[in-house]
Amino acid sequence: MTRFRPGAVAAAIALSAGLGGCSHFRNAPLAEKPDLAASLAALKIEPAQAPLPELASHRFDPAHPLDMDEVATVAVVANPDLKAARTALGVARAQAFDAGLLPNPSFSFSYGKLLAGAGMADAVSTGLAENILPLLTLSARRRAAAARERGVRLNLLWQEWQVVAQARSLFVQAVELARQRAVLEQTRRLFAERYRRSRAAMRQGNLTLTVVVSDLAALQGVEAQLHAADEQILKVGHDLDALLGLLPGTRLELRQKLAAPPLDAARLRAMLPTLLPRRPDLLALKAGYAAQQAKLRQAVIEQFPPLAIGGTWAKDTTPVYTLGPNLTIGLPIFNHGQGKVAIARATRRQLRAQYRARLDAALGAAGRLLAEEQLAEAQYRADHRSLARLRQAASVADAAYQAGNLDERGYVDLHSSLLAKELEAIKLEERMLELRTSLQTLIGSALPMRGR
Repeated sequence: MTRFRPGAVAAAIALSAGLGGCSHFRNAPLAEKPDLAASLAALKIEPAQAPLPELASHRFDPAHPLDMDEVATVAVVANPDLKAARTALGVARAQAFDAGLLPNPSFSFSYGKLLAGAGMADAVSTGLAENILPLLTLSARRRAAAARERGVRLNLLWQEWQVVAQARSLFVQAVELARQRAVLEQTRRLFAERYRRSRAAMRQGNLTLTVVVSDLAALQGVEAQLHAADEQILKVGHDLDALLGLLPGTRLELRQKLAAPPLDAARLRAMLPTLLPRRPDLLALKAGYAAQQAKLRQAVIEQFPPLAIGGTWAKDTTPVYTLGPNLTIGLPIFNHGQGKVAIARATRRQLRAQYRARLDAALGAAGRLLAEEQLAEAQYRADHRSLARLRQAASVADAAYQAGNLDERGYVDLHSSLLAKELEAIKLEERMLELRTSLQTLIGSALPMRGR
């Protein structure tokens, strides 16, 4: 009578558990305090990590006031949301790794203790089988996982582009708001001096109260604009600190000069059909479509009945020993997998339509922004021509005022008109530069300028 040795089965189970449990758990506690830098010196900036060529090749020098591209580079490297988003790439890589693993075979064992009857031994049966269907779909699953990983990487790149656009926009706002405040402060001083002189003239009986009240109202109006500008400057500063991963209130030295050369609209319009399809968000949609193609192929393959092939060794109570193949197949009577195929095909159609809609919207948005930029640029150039004439008139008025040929009120009114026009030109320049920032984000390339 053959004896069953339970120790051998226990050893086989232990070996299986040991082979499968090769990873270990390690506790990872959450951080208890924010991870914000107190200055740029605390950040490790590598321009080569920047997602756009003009940023990667730009020289980064934190010892001097930062220009627009340097602020964008800091944002890409240090932005807290981007740091969190980059962990999604690790998840996608792990999923791609998991999709490439071969399915495990299954092991079966049964034991029957002989209690009574004509038998001579205990019954034992063991089997080893492999499911064939996961092997057939392995290639499709790998392609789908690789496409999903590529899509996650491209979506991350698109998110980096968005952060670059935010950084550039905040930089423009910060610089232009500082210029606006300087003009408002100059206007305030001019109006304050006019109010002081008109009040003194009223005391001497040379002016009426109506004129003095008008001068006071003008002064208070400018002071209200100054207060609004200070609030906006504070808000933009805090937004920029948050975007760059800096503590609130961190002082940043920004380069105050912004270039605004004429845009070559005709060349840009001709470039749009070739530049837009290279956008990361559109490429990510293409990757998602490729993943869905692979999932559809997988669903078609999975219409074949589930099939497991293996071998079985058995000993009954006689004892009679048997050894032979084992085949298990699912019977496709009620479900032929047609539901999964229909879902996969419908999803593919949906993704194709989404890509077309996004591509059309991208071209429309770029055309709209280009038209708005051209209008803002035309207004900006016209304002500068008017500003040049006003400056020339103010220069003549200064000489006339010094010679006593122009009264103080006419002198102040002319200079207040000049300052208002300067403020208008600054706001138009800010609008034009922000539109260019949005355009640059949409196409992912430096904008073509006339003469370049």
